[in-house]
Amino acid sequence: MKIRRVQPFLLSYPLPTPVVMQYYGGERTILKRDAMLIRVEADSGLVGYAPGQGSELAHQRITELVAPFLEGRLLAEPDALRVMFQEGPGKDPEVLKVYAAVEVALYDLLGKELGVPVSELVGGRVRDRIKLYGSAGMYQPPESYAAEAAGIAALGFPAYKMRPALGPEEDLRTVKLMREAVGPAVELMVDAHAWWRMGDRSYSPETVERLAGQMAEYEVCWLEEPLPPDDHAAYRRLRATGLIALASGEHEHSENSFADLILDPCVDYAQMDLVCQGGYITCRRILADVERAGLRFAFHSWGTDLEALAAAHLGICWPDGVAEWLEYPVYSTPRLQTMYPFPLAQDILQEPLDIRGGELVVPNKPGLGIEINEEVIARYPWIPGPWSFFKLTSPAETFAITGDHSVKWAGKISL
Repeated sequence: MKIRRVQPFLLSYPLPTPVVMQYYGGERTILKRDAMLIRVEADSGLVGYAPGQGSELAHQRITELVAPFLEGRLLAEPDALRVMFQEGPGKDPEVLKVYAAVEVALYDLLGKELGVPVSELVGGRVRDRIKLYGSAGMYQPPESYAAEAAGIAALGFPAYKMRPALGPEEDLRTVKLMREAVGPAVELMVDAHAWWRMGDRSYSPETVERLAGQMAEYEVCWLEEPLPPDDHAAYRRLRATGLIALASGEHEHSENSFADLILDPCVDYAQMDLVCQGGYITCRRILADVERAGLRFAFHSWGTDLEALAAAHLGICWPDGVAEWLEYPVYSTPRLQTMYPFPLAQDILQEPLDIRGGELVVPNKPGLGIEINEEVIARYPWIPGPWSFFKLTSPAETFAITGDHSVKWAGKISL
């Protein structure tokens, strides 16, 4: 089976009205949500699909570097193709990350050719399900966070993750109200990524440590990125206090930085984004390190249902004591109003994911095991430009965010 054509399609969903949210350090505006659908066609007529970064740079790298390399080559062993790519354009580690996203489509294609699910090609499944946590919670009053937590729990999710940024005392009150709203059976995750996006108003290490101890009283499952993610020494110090479980990883820039995060443990939960940080090959090595270190792993997945499904195929190749959680963003629907709508996330699949009791049941059909809805290519045309902006109060700066969620800031804009 030869690869005939590789096509990346950039997609956008413009929000009906821009979402403007105030937080302790400034203001965030969300204009749209972006995604990428990667399509790889073989000479047999079979097609493999993958999610990709919703960014023009990723699209350019696939079009100019990855597609010319793959087209016309025999697809028999994806690992061999990757090694060959690494000897050429893939010497650039950022280009190799983009190739790794395309590689998901190669596994989908090969799985369809061989009649086996992707999970059997990337390690061999040891279970059929993986736990989901409902992820939403963006910059709102404490009472609204509590109501949203209860709503997501009512959907059947066993856990809820939110993003606080209201100031130390209000953040603590938010956690208290959430726990009261969901009771003891639902896990709560606190994603503090905003604490280091607040400029001069970012919380000090002393404030972070105090809040960590106070939040632990409400049985928080983990506190995510409460400190700048590249300051591993600070994470080690905070973890050594034993106050609360820590999570980080989605902003690690290399496998060496992941190794430092995991092997000299800075966290209790390591996280990785399959689309942005190196695909199956990198994630397999990280999972092995997590298991050796006696830690746990949680997939970062902040896009479409196709992204969640691709990650789940690898997650079920490890026991749930290692690959414990898969992030599932809960966008607004008529049933529950959350952050904002993003219908593209579900429309990219022909049928909904099989979610039962808060777990994703991974298909055992060939490839990724689900049909892709190519109508999204025409329905959600690309809109150039960043999808989100952070406007800091002090110093007065504005930063743009693009589709690669592993990048701390996509760019600084002078106003």
